Amino acid sequence: MKALLLENVHPLGESLLRDAGFEVETRVGALDEDELIEALEGVQLLGIRSKTEVTARVLENAASLEAIGAFCIGTNQIDLDVAAQKGVVVFNAPFSNTRSVVELAIAEIIIMARRLTEKDRALHDGVWFKDAKGSHEVRGRRLGIVGYGNIGSQLSVVAEMLGFKVYFYDTDDKLALGNATRCSSLEELLSVAEVVTLHVDGRSGNAGFFGAEQFAAMRPRALFLNLSRGFVVDYDALKTHLESGHIAGAAVDVFPEEPKSKGEPFSSPLQGLANVVLTPHIGGSTEEAQEDIGRFVAAKLRDYIQRGSTTLNVNLPSLNLPERPGQHRLIHFHQNVPGVLARMNGILAEHGVNIEGQMLDTSAESGYVVTDVVSQLSEALLDQLRSMPETIRLRVVN
Repeated sequence: MKALLLENVHPLGESLLRDAGFEVETRVGALDEDELIEALEGVQLLGIRSKTEVTARVLENAASLEAIGAFCIGTNQIDLDVAAQKGVVVFNAPFSNTRSVVELAIAEIIIMARRLTEKDRALHDGVWFKDAKGSHEVRGRRLGIVGYGNIGSQLSVVAEMLGFKVYFYDTDDKLALGNATRCSSLEELLSVAEVVTLHVDGRSGNAGFFGAEQFAAMRPRALFLNLSRGFVVDYDALKTHLESGHIAGAAVDVFPEEPKSKGEPFSSPLQGLANVVLTPHIGGSTEEAQEDIGRFVAAKLRDYIQRGSTTLNVNLPSLNLPERPGQHRLIHFHQNVPGVLARMNGILAEHGVNIEGQMLDTSAESGYVVTDVVSQLSEALLDQLRSMPETIRLRVVN
């Protein structure tokens, strides 16, 4: 089986798949839609990071594709609904780079609070700029975290250890860690926080949710960070509030449009502004995080192909499956409608196949049943299962 890994996936991921018997092709940068369709010919596994977009058109033209690994947290670059309709399982790394993003956020808050960008620039320009004006400790400051998921909640714990008073807002009901205070609305958080940091997910409903109105509602001279998604913030509005002095500093790691490869030109309305830290989407780009992401996602892809395990996938039902040596395993994705399992088992019985073990999980639209048998599976039996109108994808693991 073939695997295609794009965008500098960590070598550990490549070696893990090679050791599992895959033929692995690696490419440095992202591919556009046409390039990706051509590259996926005969490929069963695709590994990407955040720049490659796996659109509905790509999926419609990738007949051999079995699974996609997003070697990052976000999956908004993949059409998850169409992938599910095609029986293509999508995995990501929801935890691996959490610590790296948290550490960058903490570093950037301190950099802005001490106005280190200005001090650094002055000395590089040959000017001794020793001045305490506008420089502050972070101890005792009120930190407002928007989005209290894996990253936001860990940031809450680390920030509290540094002496921050932590407030958070999330659309879901989340347990407050440590002494953090839950806010009932975004407006409440903005009214109290001296530092506001965004850690929301990539769902389409978050597009443009933080704009001129939200910046105006922030406390005067507050600091702002976005290490989540570039499209959630109106950066022209941020520029206006930075230039007016209402916002004292900003740190931005993600942008609405980002170059596909290292070394390409980049432009942003925030370039050249005082006390603004711009980083090229490196929140999770540490050697430790990338190594763990490479291991985690590649192992998920391997386990799915070798034994059908879909644990922690993001678009289809989840089954954690043990290995059963000496048996044949039928992997069957189907539309979640009544009677599919009974018809499937009836076909097996017609062909004299005894079921040794069976597991089923469903989502709103899809069902996933894994059946272990000892008997040989004839092509006539497999063709009959494939021809069921509800079948999305059928595969045999020996």
